[in-house]
Amino acid sequence: MGYYLDFEKPLEELEYKIEELKKLSDGSEIDIASEIRSLEKKAKNLRSEIFSKLSPWHKTLLARHPERPYTLDYINMIVEDFVELHGDRRFADDPAVVGGIGKIDGIAMVIIGHQKGRGTRERIIRNFGQPNPEGYRKALRLMKLAERFRKPVVAFIDTPGAYPGMGAEERGQSEAIAANLMEMSKLKTPIISIVIGEGGSGGALAMSVADRLYMLQHSVYSVISPEGCAAILWRKNGDLGTEDFAKAADALKLTAEDLKAFKIIDDIILEPLGGAHREPEVMAKTIKEYILKALELLKTKNLARLVEDRYKKIRKIGSIVTV
Repeated sequence: MGYYLDFEKPLEELEYKIEELKKLSDGSEIDIASEIRSLEKKAKNLRSEIFSKLSPWHKTLLARHPERPYTLDYINMIVEDFVELHGDRRFADDPAVVGGIGKIDGIAMVIIGHQKGRGTRERIIRNFGQPNPEGYRKALRLMKLAERFRKPVVAFIDTPGAYPGMGAEERGQSEAIAANLMEMSKLKTPIISIVIGEGGSGGALAMSVADRLYMLQHSVYSVISPEGCAAILWRKNGDLGTEDFAKAADALKLTAEDLKAFKIIDDIILEPLGGAHREPEVMAKTIKEYILKALELLKTKNLARLVEDRYKKIRKIGSIVTV
């Protein structure tokens, strides 16, 4: 049995019962296969019902699901001959950002991404996926390497945001993010970015300036977390609760559907029923197909056209309203 979010509790009870019946039937002469099939059908219908009406807050929780595949999980599933590279050549290596060289379907490319970590110990080491400036500088170093050897870049985005600690600010956190935005906008090689979980603030934006920007169906992408937004707008004397966070999530328009409607992302990558963590191999295969399809299109453009189209794409985001 895996980890269930609060809105999945009815499903947890039903799937627990199915597991118990499977254990009971294992090696037993009692034939309860038909009952198991009936319960499995009921569970599938219930899962469909639950996931057909997820609120933005539910999607935020799902994007943070502790069993959701992270960057290294996808690398292990779809990348061949991956060699991880470390360090920003200025200060240190940042475990919150991973990156290196590998092949997808035989095509050599540079793959970078945020890594939150599994379990308390690793999460502390990786700072819960919140990069310091050296993380962004490492990512930029690898992107420059890709440009030099004319290899495409694939970026997996999954961070609550850039780390706001004193040390990070002293070492130039905002400058590191700004440098990535500028350099990515003119990088002479194809860039594909995919939000696989949380796309938080500038921490996500620093890897989002791409020729193709995709979001997984149950990922989120926003300027601030619902909790942070609620704290700024409504915290007075009392504590904030789930209702406040849900209200903020609604207002932030942070779901993949919202971002597609705003024409900020290029497409939504559908997830298996129940989320990417339910069938990670299926999710990885779908992501791989999107990457290869995008590369097939992008490689037809010469480098000058590629950079120009990227610039125009970024400039078209947003609208001006005159009053």
